[in-house]
Amino acid sequence: MSQDLQESRRDRWNRYLEDLQSFAATPVALEPQGKLVRVAGMVLEATGVRVPVGSVCEIHLPRSANSRRGSPPVKAEVVGFSGDRAYLMPTDEVQGLSSGAMVLPRLSPPSAPKLGKPQHPWRRDEDRGLHLPMGEGLLGRVVDSHGHPLDRKGPLERVQDRPMIRRPINAMDRDPVRTPLDTGVRSINAMLTVGRGQRLGLFAGTGVGKSVLLGMMARYTQADVIVVGLIGERGREVKEFIEDILGEDGIKRSVVVAAPADAPPLVRMQGATYATAIAEHFRDQGQHVLLLMDSLTRYAMAQREIALAIGEPPATKGYPPSCFAKLPQLVERSGNGQPGEGSITAFYTVLSEGDDQQDPIADAARGILDGHIVLSRELAEAGHYPAIDIERSISRVMSNVAEKPHLEAARRFRQLLAKYNKARDLIQLGAYAPGHDHELDLAVRLHTDMNRLLQQDMHSPAQLQASVGQLEAVVNQA
Repeated sequence: MSQDLQESRRDRWNRYLEDLQSFAATPVALEPQGKLVRVAGMVLEATGVRVPVGSVCEIHLPRSANSRRGSPPVKAEVVGFSGDRAYLMPTDEVQGLSSGAMVLPRLSPPSAPKLGKPQHPWRRDEDRGLHLPMGEGLLGRVVDSHGHPLDRKGPLERVQDRPMIRRPINAMDRDPVRTPLDTGVRSINAMLTVGRGQRLGLFAGTGVGKSVLLGMMARYTQADVIVVGLIGERGREVKEFIEDILGEDGIKRSVVVAAPADAPPLVRMQGATYATAIAEHFRDQGQHVLLLMDSLTRYAMAQREIALAIGEPPATKGYPPSCFAKLPQLVERSGNGQPGEGSITAFYTVLSEGDDQQDPIADAARGILDGHIVLSRELAEAGHYPAIDIERSISRVMSNVAEKPHLEAARRFRQLLAKYNKARDLIQLGAYAPGHDHELDLAVRLHTDMNRLLQQDMHSPAQLQASVGQLEAVVNQA
C-alpha cells in the first residue's frame, strides 16, 4: 500500500474522530415522551408528559395490523394534571387510539443531530403553546379554529404563525373610550350610543332576531376590519352569514372563524381565542376592528364540559368556577389599545335560557361588559324589529361619547316610553281617559313616532347624525 494512500486514510479517520468528539461534546437534552394510559369520554390521560398547562401535544397512533398507515397524529392540549398524570383534551377525532400510544410535545428539539454541526438543546422554557396564522392574508377568508381554510380558495398567503396567548395591556396604558361609533342601527345610535373600543353584550333568547342584528352591524358599522367568530352555533349559519349578511363587499374586509356545535369543546374555545387574537393583531397595526362573537354562552359551555370532565366540581347551575374566570380573560383582551394604536369594538351574544336574564352566564357577562342590549321576545312576536328592549338595555359609555343635547333627548325619550309601557294594559282595555295625566297624554300621542324611530329595515342603514336628529325631532314635539 502506497504511503499517499495511508496518509489519505489517516486524514479521513482523524476528521471522523473530530466529528465524533464534537458531537459528543454537544449537550442534547432528551425530549420528554409520554404514554397514553386512559381515555374517559373527552379526557385523555397520559404519563411521562411533563409540560406546562396549555402545551400542545401529538398522540401518535400505535403501529398495528388494524391501524391505518400514514394516519396523522391526534393533537391535544394539556388542560390539567394530577401527580404524574397529565390530562389532555383532543382537538381531533380520537378514533383508533389505544392504550400505549406515544404522546409527544408538539414543539420538539432538533431531530437527528448531524456530525460536525452544533445543535441547540431543548429548553424547558420553550413556548409549546399554539401558534396560528395571522396577517393580511386572512381578509376575505373563512378558517376553522386551527387556521385551516374552509372556503376552498387555496392556502393562506401573507400570514405568519403567531402565539395565541399574549400579555394583557396594562389598564393604565389603554386609550379611554371617547369617540362615538356609527353602527348603522338607528335605535342603537340614538338610544344606546356605542363608543369605539367598547364591549357590549347582546342578550337574547332563541329566534328573536339576534343574527339579523349582528349582520346589520357587520354590514354598516364603520370599521377597517371585521372579525366574526361563530362559536358553537349551527354549521349551516356559516355560509348563510357570509352570503346573505356580509355579501361580497362585506367579506372583503372580514375574517370569519367557524367552530360549529359539533366540534370538540376545546376547538370551540380555541375558535373564540383565535378570533380575539386576530382582532388584536389588526389592532396592533393601528386599525379599528369590529369583533362579533356568537356566542359567549357557547364558549362558557365548552369550558364547562372541559372542567367537569377533568373533575372540577360544579357550582352555579352546573357551571364550575373556572367558567366565570375564563369569561373576563377573554373579554378583557378586546377594547382600545395604547394611545396611537387601533381599537377593538366587540359585540358578544349571550343566550338567555328560557329568556331568563338571571342566567348565571348572562349575569356574569353583564358585570364584565361595558353595556348590554336586550332583545325582547314580546317585541319580536309583535313584528317590532330590531326587537331591542330600550328600557332594559344600557350603554355605560354613552355619557362619555354623546353630547349633552343628545343625552337629554335620550333621557326624555326613555321617560315617555316607560310611561306608555306602564299604562299599556289600561290603554288596551279602554280604561285610559285623556286629560288626567299630561305626561301620559304626551306619551300616547308620540307613541307612533317613537315606534317608527326604534324600528328599522335590515337593508336600510341609519347614520349616527341622522339618528340623533330623528330622536331630537320626536322629543321636541313634547
